[in-house]
Amino acid sequence: MRSLAELEERLSRPRDVLVDDLRTLDGDILILGAGGKLGPSLVRLALRGVAAAGTGARVVAVSRFSEAGLADALRAEGAVVVEADVTDDAALAALPDAPNVVFLVGAKFGTSGREHATWATNTYLPGRVANRFAGSRIVALSTGNVYPLVPVTAGGCVEQTPLQPVGEYAMSCLGRERILTHFALKHDTPLALIRLNYAVEMRYGVLVDIATAVQAGRPVDLTMGHANVVWQGYANEVTLRALRHTATPPFVLNLTGPETISVRQVATALAARLGREPVLTGTEAPTALLSNAQLCHRLFGYPDVPVAELIEWTAHWVAEDNPLLGKPTGFQRRDGNF
Repeated sequence: MRSLAELEERLSRPRDVLVDDLRTLDGDILILGAGGKLGPSLVRLALRGVAAAGTGARVVAVSRFSEAGLADALRAEGAVVVEADVTDDAALAALPDAPNVVFLVGAKFGTSGREHATWATNTYLPGRVANRFAGSRIVALSTGNVYPLVPVTAGGCVEQTPLQPVGEYAMSCLGRERILTHFALKHDTPLALIRLNYAVEMRYGVLVDIATAVQAGRPVDLTMGHANVVWQGYANEVTLRALRHTATPPFVLNLTGPETISVRQVATALAARLGREPVLTGTEAPTALLSNAQLCHRLFGYPDVPVAELIEWTAHWVAEDNPLLGKPTGFQRRDGNF
């Protein structure tokens, strides 16, 4: 992975399984939060997948689009771009109808001290969206943070694990799930809740957090000693394919990779590729935030980019000083404060 253009092409390259699913999906796809971290690549994947499927469906990308030039770029690639602040009632009401909705809007960082705003985005807004698109298929992004910390030897939380969110951010995300479920049942709206646990690509994610610390000679804290990661392209693919699995009551899915990675081992591997000596601090706790995605892999197959390859790509990207998003994941936090 050597350039931004190569990265964006790889993130948005549709596999045959996605094309086949999109071919059976009726109607347009509306993506709310298309300007966020994963939104642009998901829009591009949907565009390429729909084109390959030959359905003629439109991909409608909705966001405030604060990144200069992004709206024009997506428009040039074939998306119907709607520049709107969906927290505004009039803007939300004016959005075009669509039988398929992907809801990506969420707030995480800056929660501490602004808890009210986090709850407004993560819990109040989803209810308004669910009312606006009552009856549409809705796939909503949630998070593995709704689960408790569990023993690293236990294999991770499954979808039926009792939810015990730690901190205001995670609690507000559970609120999002509960409110969306309420309106899905009220309006008989088919819904899928996707509990994503650390998607990565070369510009952000757990591997980038570790690699940039190693590159700069900063300590890598081992206390949260284990994590799950998954290639962002696969996460995008599963999110779109989940439109065919929406249901009432909601379909709930853990989305992550099959491995439990060791932060110590990843830091050591990245350091070897970056020509650095890792600075490791702390001792691995016996618990971590871990998800078990066996259901996801049974339904959608395994990620097409394994962790070993992601480590290689990340090391090369950071070594070449390629652009980063500058949005650390905060995966090391055990108190839920972001």
